[in-house]
Amino acid sequence: MSTPPSVPLPAAPAYTVAVRALCEFAARRGDLDHRFTPSPTADEGMAGHQAVARRRGPGYRAEVPLQGGYKQLLVRGRADGIDDARELLEEIKTFRGPLEQMPPNHRELHWAQAKVYAWLHCAATGAAACNVGLVYFDIDRQAEAPALVERFTAEALQRFFAQLCECFLLWAESEMRHRTLRDAALRALTFAHGTFRVGQRELAEAVFVAARRGRCVMAQAPTGIGKTIGTIFPLLKAMPEQALDKLFFLTAKGSGRAVVFDALRAMRGEDEPAPRLRVIELVARDKACEHPDKACHGESCPLAQGFYDRLPQARSDAVQAPGPLSAESLREIARRHRVCPYYLGQELARWCDVIVGDYNHYFDVSALLFALTQANGWRVAVLVDEAHNLVDRARACYTAALEPPIFDAARRAAPPALKKALARLLRVWNALGREDDAAYRVLSALPARFDKAVRAVIDATGTLLASSPQALDAAVMDFYFALLHFVRLHEVFDEAHSLLDVTRAAPARRGSRRPSRPSVCLRNVIPAPFVKPRLAAARTAILFSATLTPMQYYAETLGVPADAARLDVPSPYSADQLAVRIVPTLSTRYGDRPATVLPIAHVIARQLRRQRGNYLAFFSSHDYMEQAADAFIACYPDEAAWRQQRRMDECERAAFLERFVAGGHGIGFAVLGGVFAEGIDLPGTRLIGAFITTLGLPQVNPVNEALRQRLDRAFGAGFEYVYLYPGLRKVVQAAGRVLRSPTDVGSIHLIDGRFCRPAVRQLLPSWWRVEVVASAGAPGA
Repeated sequence: MSTPPSVPLPAAPAYTVAVRALCEFAARRGDLDHRFTPSPTADEGMAGHQAVARRRGPGYRAEVPLQGGYKQLLVRGRADGIDDARELLEEIKTFRGPLEQMPPNHRELHWAQAKVYAWLHCAATGAAACNVGLVYFDIDRQAEAPALVERFTAEALQRFFAQLCECFLLWAESEMRHRTLRDAALRALTFAHGTFRVGQRELAEAVFVAARRGRCVMAQAPTGIGKTIGTIFPLLKAMPEQALDKLFFLTAKGSGRAVVFDALRAMRGEDEPAPRLRVIELVARDKACEHPDKACHGESCPLAQGFYDRLPQARSDAVQAPGPLSAESLREIARRHRVCPYYLGQELARWCDVIVGDYNHYFDVSALLFALTQANGWRVAVLVDEAHNLVDRARACYTAALEPPIFDAARRAAPPALKKALARLLRVWNALGREDDAAYRVLSALPARFDKAVRAVIDATGTLLASSPQALDAAVMDFYFALLHFVRLHEVFDEAHSLLDVTRAAPARRGSRRPSRPSVCLRNVIPAPFVKPRLAAARTAILFSATLTPMQYYAETLGVPADAARLDVPSPYSADQLAVRIVPTLSTRYGDRPATVLPIAHVIARQLRRQRGNYLAFFSSHDYMEQAADAFIACYPDEAAWRQQRRMDECERAAFLERFVAGGHGIGFAVLGGVFAEGIDLPGTRLIGAFITTLGLPQVNPVNEALRQRLDRAFGAGFEYVYLYPGLRKVVQAAGRVLRSPTDVGSIHLIDGRFCRPAVRQLLPSWWRVEVVASAGAPGA
């Protein structure tokens, strides 16, 4: 057999693609199938690859960089391992669960990757043939399955490689045309509003410079200057110059995404087209799923059956659609092509320029956008909107709890094949509860028996999921996913950043005993070790909010790089626009609240009679709010008043806000830190004042006290980091509802004597002119 010549690389490749991305695009066929046990984490996968490499001989080469060309396409990646003496190239895949239950199309994809690497190796060395091995490594048992080895000629590998490249090249050429047109449009892009607002230019310039220098920015910028467009615009301008592939705009709440779409639509001038951007909105699976009663595989869900066969046409239609791909427009495209809208969105994220979604899509343990960035080597810009929320949201991402009610529901619904594993877990769980009768305690480590029992349930459920998924109730699946998340976080548990605690529920009734089975929680305290690598993976990350005071708190807890720029944009408002009054004669501490509801009603009524208009009053809890609202209505029945209800749906929330009509008069009662305390926009006379009847300090309880001790140990500021800073942040956020445009005027009443303390006053906006008022009596008293 003749030796094939080495294939020259393209002199100027028009498009570069990773081996994995090439195969996922061109070689995947058949059903969407998620029955096989979820794959190990990236760190576990790397450790598994290293374990396999250590078992090979001294001539074995691991992580071998390879690249090759096809026409104007450059394909590159790293082969997992090459044994030159045996003419063997290995593709290593880590897994969990019974290997025989891996769907056939998963294995076909793995073979495709191995064969592409084999061809690149042949092309580089001139080899006429190559032995190709597919190695499966069980991450839990640390054992290799029998290797699958086939010998391919270089000609056969070349034909296979060319077939994939031809399939991809048509798409790649279209992508290059899109990228060229996109970059040209962005270079010509002008600011939508002609001129910048006060403070907006300073913010935009800082963001643009950060993208150019590859730095992170923490920006505190007041409401009303246009932070969204002030951050998006400079990054869009930076995309061509810095060769940025993607812009991720991450929000804490779904309502924030509409603002992004409005800002992008505003990029269009009267006589100029909108920039040629592909914009997509990613939503959670439960919000996108068309068949929530079905499992994600072809034997259950019709939209999973043949998903990858119908995906190419759906993908092609989606990228040609005019306007942003909102969740609803994406759902419509998915319906036309009979594919799952959630997984179509996940696929399209690879080909869109601006991706708008929740924090979780980048910062979660198994976040899609972070994984794609790592796998494809993208240069990305990350915008974190309302970044003050990221500390709590990141803690939630890296926290996992096992709750008795979820376990009990799973036991009741479990098929016989799971009963034994669940019974064993029940025994060790009960034993954990009997070790100590305390309501709350922190453990230094998870008992080995508990860990083993948890993994046994995971293995048994995974086996059943692959063979008989119809036997698994939703309650079983909920518990299964909770276990997977728990185990994943337990494998990276460290007391330096997390707590392992157990909490026993209060007795169901007086005189009864506490339940023996406690909640078991891996509770993240300092998210920095998890967030830091995600910030570092971006070319630039911009964390912006109206409340990032003090910045050191956010920098330390989030792991913001030491060289990050810190920007505090001056307020566009003057002190004359906002009257800030402290009522020092009242205490809203828990024990003092019953005595304050009537005086607070008088304070509110006094202001409503002093200046007619719409107001909001914020309280620390629903119960306190209800008591205050009842007292106000009883004393002043002629005043219009409405209140926030528990668990309001979207229609009820909209109805609450619709009461704030321009030129209206009345008072809305709400909860501080709730849905009406941030993220709502009531400009002009729709809202002219707010009453804040609490410092917003979190409740003192065993969990918060444990957090305080850990943060005191880490930063020497446990009280501030757990109680003071989060509380005052909520106060300032609520106060920010009053002034929403440069011409607004209004008032704020801070009702609690503790607002007079220097440590508290220094956390309030510096431009506020604060007045301390003496009277809290009834109007006219």
